[in-house]
Amino acid sequence: MKPKLLSTLPTYTSALFRADLIAGVTVAMVALPLSLAIAIASGADPATGLTTAVVAGFIISLLGGSRVQIGGPTGAFIVVVFGVIAEYGYDGLVLATLMAGVILLIAGYFKFGSLVRHIPEAVIDGFTIGIAIIIATSQLKDLFGLTAETLPADFFEKITALWAARATVNPAALSVGLIAMILIIALRRAAPRYPGLILALAICSAAVAFLSLPVDTLYSRFGALPDCLPLPRIPTISPDRITELLPSALVIAFLAGVESLLSATVADRMSGGRYRPNAEVLAQGFANIGSALFGGLPATGAIARTATNVQAGGKTPVAGLVHAMTLLLVMMVAAPLAGYFALPALSALLILTAWNMSEPHKWRQHLAARRSDKLLLLLTMVLTVVADLTVAIGVGVALGLAIRLRRRNVPDADWTPPER
Repeated sequence: MKPKLLSTLPTYTSALFRADLIAGVTVAMVALPLSLAIAIASGADPATGLTTAVVAGFIISLLGGSRVQIGGPTGAFIVVVFGVIAEYGYDGLVLATLMAGVILLIAGYFKFGSLVRHIPEAVIDGFTIGIAIIIATSQLKDLFGLTAETLPADFFEKITALWAARATVNPAALSVGLIAMILIIALRRAAPRYPGLILALAICSAAVAFLSLPVDTLYSRFGALPDCLPLPRIPTISPDRITELLPSALVIAFLAGVESLLSATVADRMSGGRYRPNAEVLAQGFANIGSALFGGLPATGAIARTATNVQAGGKTPVAGLVHAMTLLLVMMVAAPLAGYFALPALSALLILTAWNMSEPHKWRQHLAARRSDKLLLLLTMVLTVVADLTVAIGVGVALGLAIRLRRRNVPDADWTPPER
């Protein structure tokens, strides 16, 4: 359970610090627009995304079990966060996040981090693809500049509402969004180690400002971003409130634990390290408690930002600390500039994020999988999209474990004896 930072400091050198400094600043430039966009898509104030990236990101790097993990708000939480805010208000989300942090501390104390390998991969892939579909469809309104006031939470009703508003497409907004997509993809391929993401958004947002295009920006819709962190406070806690928010807290804790351990696994493959699962779960618990106390969103290890850290040369948890402190510095010094970000460009970023979440490189592998795994993935995905993430995870995990038990008793669950 020992944090990786304590293991790396005795042999830390100035050369390592230079590498971590460059990587941390690079990741911060990627995390800045992502944190804002994820908060907006979650139905929260954009400032809460920055608060989460600073507070939770710092704690995850300080106490985590991975050398290169970068933490903060992620797309996986958008669906559950949006639902909790819609049903219980933002105060309800803060309490649910606090409760999720406590649940993760308990899980880490009892060394449940190693149990993540027992969750069927088809279930993880299924709800991840389902979340990606929901994120992408939720961003179509701003990408096309539609004038629909609000979108229903139900997937099919949302699609119906978007179609009904098709006559209100804003060509300027759509052009900005498409150009942002092209620039993000082109710069990512041309210079994957550098934060081309922030450059793409800056170009599109500058074009909106200088050409006076009729396109919404962060400032026009949400007002000015704060230039400092809010003061910490304890949310209102009562037995009734805890009872009604417990299912949401369990889902948040589950997502935070699973995604952070998956992210750490990917980081180990890229860097050759070996993370400590229970230390990582404990760090996620402290990070979510810290984020909640500052009024932030749920947080976990972010796979894309962690991969960016490794590609940019990050070697130790110091890179994650630099990333968090850089975001805090940007908040204090350059908050007014972030207000110029064009919303269609941020929507384009989230749509590409959703595409990457779906992991297209694994689609052929899904098609070649066992019939039972394909059905499990499809069922989890459909339940995530049309029902509820809690239902999808519960049904998927229960059915997946049942399939695994059956396979232990039958040499090949998909094998049938030949006719005679």
